[in-house]
Amino acid sequence: MATTDTASLTIAELREFAGFSNAEQRYIKRSLDIGLGRQDAFKLWARTPDETSAIRSQYLLYQELKALRGEMAAGAIDHGGFDGIEQFMGTLIRLTAFDLAQERLSGFSAYRFLYERLLGAEVRPWLPSAFCAAAALPQIRPERRRGLLQSISEAAATAPGWSARAPTFYPEWVEKEAA
Repeated sequence: MATTDTASLTIAELREFAGFSNAEQRYIKRSLDIGLGRQDAFKLWARTPDETSAIRSQYLLYQELKALRGEMAAGAIDHGGFDGIEQFMGTLIRLTAFDLAQERLSGFSAYRFLYERLLGAEVRPWLPSAFCAAAALPQIRPERRRGLLQSISEAAATAPGWSARAPTFYPEWVEKEAA
């Protein structure tokens, strides 16, 4: 039964990913390559000098993911208290703001999908507040700010609990075969 459940969850994740725009899918795969150290993102994803520059910036900023993972693994973030919250949330908001400012993620669903994979299931309770805080920053264009903030559902923003189930589907670059 566990295999069937895992297969069903993987299919649901595949369907969710398929519902994202091409730009969102590309950005998620590129970000996972950078954040998880899977591939050389410059070789796979840089098509223009601007993309090369954006990837370089993303590599530098994503170094902070290690600290967030460490804080989560060490239990430094208490879901019931406020100790250590400023460092954790400050870093998470800064990373989120960078990703939202790239204008490749159009809403909360794509953001959540990416960050669950970058940081694990344990980050789920923190994602709505980090997303809303980053989306509301003045560095995000006003019309984009509106769209981002409207993309988070009331259910996501006010969830009484979050699944601890780890993601199973991690999208990757697929080489096109010559015809």
